[in-house]
Amino acid sequence: MDVSPVEFASLLCSRLCHDLLSPIGALNNGLELLADERDPAMRERCMELLADSARTSANKLKFFRLAFGAAGGFGDLVDARELHGAVTGLLGENKRLELGWLVEEASLPKPAAKVLLNLAMIAGEAPVRGGRLDIGAERSDAGALEIVLRASGAKLVLDAEVRAALVEGVPVTARTAAAHLVHVLVTEAGGAVQVHGPDASVLLFGATFPAGAGG
Repeated sequence: MDVSPVEFASLLCSRLCHDLLSPIGALNNGLELLADERDPAMRERCMELLADSARTSANKLKFFRLAFGAAGGFGDLVDARELHGAVTGLLGENKRLELGWLVEEASLPKPAAKVLLNLAMIAGEAPVRGGRLDIGAERSDAGALEIVLRASGAKLVLDAEVRAALVEGVPVTARTAAAHLVHVLVTEAGGAVQVHGPDASVLLFGATFPAGAGG
């Protein structure tokens, strides 16, 4: 199924607005409570909630700029430390999810960086009862760039439409927009996306960029 750039942009905007609605809504509610609250202890608690919501909103915006926008500078490479910070900011507050960073490259080409971030967002939602997410990227002896994510936990869930959008590129909806972007970036570079599991409490995601093509 073909989707126009305008339609895809609209679907992606819907996804981003959905993800930002909760922390920004919490900011609005906190400000309303703070305006009416006179008890010093409760006002302090309101301020703590406001700070948490503001931090969550800022972390999501920073992540989205790298994952979907033109952030990362004007060059063709994105510093792996910036990617690590974005992933930690988005997923690090989930105390039930342990993160492992196994990216050996000092920097990644922008298409590969966006693929890694979007896969991290998708894979980070899979361990619904908590678990671990390991994120790795390295070059093979032939020069191909291989990105692998391993999610593990007591219960792993991956939406069937998200899986299909990753591997086949369809369906394209607001929920699958990030997966569709991964598929497009990888296949346009001549690579492939793979998803295995969940099996024995493990779910694997892989994306390969051939040598000299986006990697």
